[in-house]
Amino acid sequence: MDNTKNVFISHHHKDDKSVSAFTDLLAGKDYNIRNSSIRVNEKNKERLEKKQIPKKTLERLLSMKMRWAGTVVVLIGTQTHSREWVNWEIDQAAKQGKRIIGVYINGASDSDIPESFEKYGNALVGWKSDRIIGAIDGSINNWETPTGEPREGHWSPYRSTC
Repeated sequence: MDNTKNVFISHHHKDDKSVSAFTDLLAGKDYNIRNSSIRVNEKNKERLEKKQIPKKTLERLLSMKMRWAGTVVVLIGTQTHSREWVNWEIDQAAKQGKRIIGVYINGASDSDIPESFEKYGNALVGWKSDRIIGAIDGSINNWETPTGEPREGHWSPYRSTC
């Protein structure tokens, strides 16, 4: 069985270290994550903050990178719900018919969920490798709190792609 998955990891840039921790966590279970999302280096961070990169350019780049992925993983931290780009990425994933899963960042309490994830998310799990793998593979479709307790989504957690 091939344990390599192409994913796009949507996250708040301040949680960038959690992206590496996420891929490392799954690598420890012989699960190879190939991430197509954008990691912000210091030079690009400055350009983004000064709005030197046109919005349309970013949208085109993010859409292309997302098209390559089979699943979109949203890392959910304390500020993720307030990030315009995270909601935009979730909306694009839904338009592209991607499976969208949420993962609470390690140590996060029941952080607020991005509005677009409430609409389109397929599964929401805590920072546990077996739960994350099940959500990516599609065998887990429920919503949980960071501790694994059942959590009701704002909308029905089930959606299908026509």
